Amino acid sequence: MPPPKTTVILAQFFIALMMAFLMTGIFTAFPTGFAPGWVGLWLGRFVIAMPIAFVLSLGVGPLAFFPASRLIRLLTLSRSAG
Repeated sequence: MPPPKTTVILAQFFIALMMAFLMTGIFTAFPTGFAPGWVGLWLGRFVIAMPIAFVLSLGVGPLAFFPASRLIRLLTLSRSAG
């Protein structure tokens, strides 16, 4: 049974939150080398990236679930046939 729609949307929100936080932190630290003020720059980039990441995850999430479910189905069929 698939998870309820609310659970999927909430999970996508948390995934987007964590990914935006980590990715903006990494890509801010590389060019600045943890120079003074990099945390403020990071947080500014995170505030911009988070809503974009969430909206994109809502579109990409269903696209990712489709091949994942197909692959699981194929693997399950191949195990039961073999």
